Amino acid sequence: MSDGKGRIGKTLFSAGNAVLVLVIVVLMNILLSHTTLRWDTTEDNLYSLSPGTRTILSELDQDVVIKVFYSKHVVNVPSHIKTFAQRVMDFLSEYKQYGKGRISVEIYDPKPDSEEEDWAIKYGMKGISLPTGDQLYLGLVALAADQEAAIPFIDPSRETRLEYDLTRNITRVQTTKRMTISVFSSLPVFGSAPMNMGMGGSRPASEPWFFIRELGKTYDLIDVQPNVDRIDPATDLLVLFHPKNMSPQIAFAVDQYVLNGGNAIVFADPLSLMDDPRMGPGGSIPDALFKAWGITMQPAKAVADFTFATKLRNRENQVETNPLWLSVPAGAFNTDNLITANLESMLLPFAGSIESLPDRPYTIDPLVQSSTNSEMTDAFAPNVDVDALRRDFKPAGTAHHLAVRISGTFESAFPDGAPTASQAGRQASETDIKDPQEPLKEGKAPAVIVVVADSDMLYDGYFMSQQNLMGFAIANIFNDNLNFVLNTSEMLTGNPALIGIRSRGAFERPFTRVQDLEREAQDRWLDQEQVLVRQVEETNKKLSVLEQQKDASQRAILSEEQEREIARFQEEKLKIKKQLKIVRRNLRSEIEQLGTTVKFVNIFLVPLLIGIGGIIFAITRRRKG
Repeated sequence: MSDGKGRIGKTLFSAGNAVLVLVIVVLMNILLSHTTLRWDTTEDNLYSLSPGTRTILSELDQDVVIKVFYSKHVVNVPSHIKTFAQRVMDFLSEYKQYGKGRISVEIYDPKPDSEEEDWAIKYGMKGISLPTGDQLYLGLVALAADQEAAIPFIDPSRETRLEYDLTRNITRVQTTKRMTISVFSSLPVFGSAPMNMGMGGSRPASEPWFFIRELGKTYDLIDVQPNVDRIDPATDLLVLFHPKNMSPQIAFAVDQYVLNGGNAIVFADPLSLMDDPRMGPGGSIPDALFKAWGITMQPAKAVADFTFATKLRNRENQVETNPLWLSVPAGAFNTDNLITANLESMLLPFAGSIESLPDRPYTIDPLVQSSTNSEMTDAFAPNVDVDALRRDFKPAGTAHHLAVRISGTFESAFPDGAPTASQAGRQASETDIKDPQEPLKEGKAPAVIVVVADSDMLYDGYFMSQQNLMGFAIANIFNDNLNFVLNTSEMLTGNPALIGIRSRGAFERPFTRVQDLEREAQDRWLDQEQVLVRQVEETNKKLSVLEQQKDASQRAILSEEQEREIARFQEEKLKIKKQLKIVRRNLRSEIEQLGTTVKFVNIFLVPLLIGIGGIIFAITRRRKG
């Protein structure tokens, strides 16, 4: 009897344990459902909030509501957008967690003819029409008090900028004040109206350049006209973008703005590919201002760099490596400066070199540099002879400054006062701002000026590509040209917390070892090619000397010396060609060997190690049992 009671007691005890375990599992699920556990194992912490965002979230003055509109009900959502949408939701949960009660996230499914769809339209969300006829929404709006900032469609191709876009909108709704940037340019960066060219021709209207549209999302922009004599006092940052043929009045206005402590960005250019060639030489170097700021640039001289050369198609539709188009990698950026600390690549076509003047009293920090395998060359035409450049190439052995940051309290570039304006050459404008103060000759406050030796870098086609996805224009940013100007603007307008957000690592990791192998082979190829070219020139000189030594009756006949010299040269030429082939063959074999090693590790070694580890674990567990 006692045995029966014992068995019943054991059964009840086991049942009680099972119920207890079940209750614990349920409670743990409930608990964990309200907890975000993330472990970001990426090298650049791509999926974690940056310190800049955490700082901004910890200093919020007002509560922020983020309303997300995502068409979750649509069955035929493209798989890549569905996966991306889930990453967005996960990322927003990080904002909610670090917002410490200041950030709330609300997710809405805007079904057809629903109240949620009405709200999506009210906040400016842009739906994409799918082939099935469904409308796909994936956008959000940040709300605080009476302020709102929306992302009408969260572009999957801008995932590397997702955190910046989100945090920027949160900062925008915290205040009603927007910073102001004044832009002076000889190029139509603000777009242009349609123009009648005569003879039945016309030029269509053009949109503002993409970098202007991006700046306009955060700042109020002022298009500085060429006939003003003072920079608008509301300006928080001045941008001189290819200031070609800048009048003395504008130069003096810039000078006075800087002396009053105003910050500036200058995009000067020895040769602008975007400039109209009918308007004269395409350079834009404000010499007087540069000298006052302690720097100089050689006019019509560009940096040729075979280490940072870019592969392009020439007019014969052949791919060639052009050293005047600089593809600047991560190692060329100043990692100690917040502007460039996390940038990874930039493209600078026909960039100049910024040099420091001796005994300058200002601090000049390089931001972007060329490699030491570079030299200065003439920048007179976009379609240069790359082969000729390669033959005559003589690297200087020192890096050239492509962008610098200058700080200090500056002296005037116009020590004799304001330039006298010619009434015949300058028409009065009602928009001119008269300066009631006496002109400054020395700075009243320290200022910061960032100078870049190129302006083409911000032309749309040199940092982004656009494609149409189901009727929606998608911008694909493929380098950090835009990030550079946004970083600089953020720094110089006094909001440095956003810098560490935007300049995040790329989601795609390049094969840097393969790139290094290609550069090494290219350098060896260049050295041996130059040897061959020099031997050709020496042989031609010897043949010319031998030709001059013959009398008139022997001009059409090759002498024995000439024949020996030609034969010797042909033999030497074959040897060098064989050496060049060996260079190419070794390059291919090294790359192929690297690829084979990577395949072996991924396909065989990793599974083998996991299998061995599993066997060892099973044996150890059995012995303990």
